[in-house]
Amino acid sequence: MNTSSIGTYSTEILQSLGALSNNEAALARVAKYLRKVLKEQANDPSLMTEDEFFARIDEARKQPGKQFNNVNELDKYIRSL
Repeated sequence: MNTSSIGTYSTEILQSLGALSNNEAALARVAKYLRKVLKEQANDPSLMTEDEFFARIDEARKQPGKQFNNVNELDKYIRSL
């Protein structure tokens, strides 16, 4: 997702919330759904902090590297995993 689409979604969300501003029941449902989405995101194992990301990079640098002479060797290695 690029920053352009994020801006579009943000605008759409704010406009929709404005349209719902007088409907307390609808706003409660939106808030409940947002809490659910945030909880799911917090439990997503693919997400990490910047510090965690760079710690993984540092750890990977300590590991022995692999080098391939051509694409076929690389392909064979990847398929063996």
